[in-house]
Amino acid sequence: MKLHEYEAKELFSKYGVKIPPGKLALTPEEVYAAAKEIGTPVVLKAQVVVAGRGKAGGIKTAKSPEEAYELSKKMFGMDIKGLKVKKLYVTKYVEAEKEMYLSLIIDRASRRYLFLASPVGGVDIEEIAKTSPEKIKRVYVDPSVGLRDYHVRSIVSWLGFKPGTPQWQQAASIVQAMYRIMVDYDAELVESNPLALTKEGEVIPLDARIIVDDNALFRHPELEKALEEDPRDVTEFEAYAKKIGFHYVELDGDVGIIGNGAGLTMATMDLVYHFGGRPANFLDIGGGASREVVKEAVKVLLNHPRVKVIFVNIFGGITRADEVALGIKDALAEAGGTTKKIVVRMKGTNEELGRAILAEVGVPLFESAEEAAKKAVELARL
Repeated sequence: MKLHEYEAKELFSKYGVKIPPGKLALTPEEVYAAAKEIGTPVVLKAQVVVAGRGKAGGIKTAKSPEEAYELSKKMFGMDIKGLKVKKLYVTKYVEAEKEMYLSLIIDRASRRYLFLASPVGGVDIEEIAKTSPEKIKRVYVDPSVGLRDYHVRSIVSWLGFKPGTPQWQQAASIVQAMYRIMVDYDAELVESNPLALTKEGEVIPLDARIIVDDNALFRHPELEKALEEDPRDVTEFEAYAKKIGFHYVELDGDVGIIGNGAGLTMATMDLVYHFGGRPANFLDIGGGASREVVKEAVKVLLNHPRVKVIFVNIFGGITRADEVALGIKDALAEAGGTTKKIVVRMKGTNEELGRAILAEVGVPLFESAEEAAKKAVELARL
């Protein structure tokens, strides 16, 4: 479960970390009220759980409540990596003297926690690792021993703070709080980027990210409830697919993929890659899928703006080919005059019946998955 920034900062605050004043807003009017209450300038931050919000236009600075109101009208509803902006976090603008990076993750290879610290922040850690790997400090913490003072001293010194100063103590408290959050909330990631030294000499997290292990949510009912109310990291297509009952994962290509069984669906994606195409999704309708389920699956991809062609690859056992064909036929009928092409490879139970049904609606049926994949990629390039 990926927490929104405002949720992560609430946890930081709960553990004694000072954060900039901020309020969650769901409408432009609430943005205006929040900006007036907090005092300008303020930063409007789109609450979507993906990296790169700033580059996508999801972080704006406003110098007045009126400007915040106007900016928010453009930000609400915008699409950031497939996620719609429904919430804005209005926070006090803080001028940073220095930006740093600090995160805590699980290093599964060594079965230990791992702090990553850098005196350079505000950019992706991958970018720091690529351009200045020598600036990243790695500090491992054995969970059977726990966080010790020498761990904290190593991290805080690397960030550039001197022992005995208020900044040293503030940074040390943040390190300790991050570790407690990691353990108490069964987290996989606790991060602040940037962690800032302000003009006033305070060490404050300007951003916060927390990812909690889904398997541990039963121990955190308040988070489980929040996830039910706000699925957060799923696109509208993923949410719809989950509601219907099949497995769907959003990708960034333009060839829609439908298969029955996870293995066949992944192999279908590999074939598309092999022939130079890019899958738009993973969609597994499962075994024994009915006509209705197939229809809904096809409709998802027919309605997807990025999908240019749909590749259906079915190996019929308990999944009957005629049911699949009827589902495709029904989806095309409901879609009306769609210009999207559908390519099908279908083998197994009632294959001849399915072939006849698809011939009625002009959907090409291929003998091999390779031929079908190649044709789908060709059509996507038109």
